[in-house]
Amino acid sequence: MKNGVPVSEIMTKKLVTLKTTDDLVTAERLFKKHHIRHIPVVKGDVIKGMLSYTDLLRISFADAIDEHEEYVDTIVYNMFSIPQVMANDVVSVTSKTTIKEVAQLLATNEFHALPVVDDGKLVGIVTTTDLIKYLLKLYK
Repeated sequence: MKNGVPVSEIMTKKLVTLKTTDDLVTAERLFKKHHIRHIPVVKGDVIKGMLSYTDLLRISFADAIDEHEEYVDTIVYNMFSIPQVMANDVVSVTSKTTIKEVAQLLATNEFHALPVVDDGKLVGIVTTTDLIKYLLKLYK
């Protein structure tokens, strides 16, 4: 196994982001459209928080309803703002942080994604899925 490989080798660089002024209906559309589970919340290119699809599920009770699911989601989502639902105390790494260090952070914490920030600017995101894909390539 390679030692010292930087996270920049596996991070997602083409980012889907939200602004704090966006709404949760927009967030859900982005999660579904891009088949992702974590979206950095930014002001300009500065990270302000992280919204996960799980965060949306926590406030939605639409899973218990069959008929008008989308309508119920919209009502519930309009009751909250992104800053109210997102994680504010975001841990980040730099693009030079090693994949091993990222794996240790993700393995010992309750979150599954880390924003990658260089010089105060969001440059990527790395998730547990990125780590698993990397490990699978090593075992080919």
